[in-house]
Amino acid sequence: MSDPQPGFTTRSVHEGRGFSGPTGAVMPPLYLTSTFEHGNPEGFDYTRSGNPNFRLLERSVASLEGATFATCFASGVSAITAVVSTLQAGDTVLAEENVYGCTYRLFDRVFAKFGVRVVYADLTDPGNWDLIHRHRPALVWLESPTNPLLKVLDLQGIARVAREEKVPVVVDNTFASPYLQRPLQLGATLSLSSTTKYINGHSDCLGGIVATNEPDWQDRMLFAQKALGLQPSPFDTWLTVRGQRTLALRMERHCANALFLAQWLEGREEVRQVSYPFLPSHPQHALARRQMRGGSGILTLELDGSADQALQFARSLKYFTLAESLGGVESLVCHPPSMTHAAVPAEVRRQVGIADGLIRLSVGIEDPEDLRTDLERALTKVRG
Repeated sequence: MSDPQPGFTTRSVHEGRGFSGPTGAVMPPLYLTSTFEHGNPEGFDYTRSGNPNFRLLERSVASLEGATFATCFASGVSAITAVVSTLQAGDTVLAEENVYGCTYRLFDRVFAKFGVRVVYADLTDPGNWDLIHRHRPALVWLESPTNPLLKVLDLQGIARVAREEKVPVVVDNTFASPYLQRPLQLGATLSLSSTTKYINGHSDCLGGIVATNEPDWQDRMLFAQKALGLQPSPFDTWLTVRGQRTLALRMERHCANALFLAQWLEGREEVRQVSYPFLPSHPQHALARRQMRGGSGILTLELDGSADQALQFARSLKYFTLAESLGGVESLVCHPPSMTHAAVPAEVRRQVGIADGLIRLSVGIEDPEDLRTDLERALTKVRG
């Protein structure tokens, strides 16, 4: 009788172990080597095409994503580059209209030069799914929740339509993490994450990963890792394996803190709107509850004021550092129009709903009352 599959947290702790040799080291060693002796039993030759620390991270994240394969990269943008590099001139990508600003910039200012066309649409609207039939794109590019508006897309429904046309679906799972959402189980072809964010969770290294169940996509990702030089450093992958051991515990606290603050912010007169997937007021609340294990640690609020007032609010905070990233144990605040989405033209930002007064909070694991007090002081200062 075979043992049942271990739980998520058990796999988080144990899947990233290995290569300890005769030492019995509980934590895996760090392989700061560029070159390996030819013909070694593990098949390593040159770190650009593989390293023991890469393999441990790839094995552990594949397990957490419910995937057969995973390939690690130097950053989230490197992972995006690896996927998009598989396209050819004349290919079309159908993408959710609210995507990460660097994803938009990569499509608009890099791959457009090589003949890749992107069609953007509001894919929370099932009426727009017919675009898959009309365009028969080479890829459907999704984020859920989206950055920064936290739109939740019906991944299973979109994947079902894409499957009818044999179109691969990519889901950027960075905001959810594999603890809260597993896109491959919902029908996606590829699940992509910036491991810089929640998977590592400590704001001390960069990384990206692409998980899949399809061998041909795995071959393409390995080729991109090696041929384009998109590999991470062994130290960064070592740090990420260390960080993801506590992913479940951290995500539970992120979710609890973010929901507490979102509920409180909804009652503040200075706040025009609050968006958080597990708030009943969220347009896709029921879908989020069905598709995700928790609402994650990101929330957005729109202040009833100008961009300058929004930045004044952000700079007045004590425990929320004004910074562009997210997903670390510490709380961060971001003004997307002037930071993460500054590369998106202003008219496009406003068209998709990124208002000048929009604020994105990455809620950390601090004591929630301290975070609430910090927000209250900043709101009072802006109002005054």
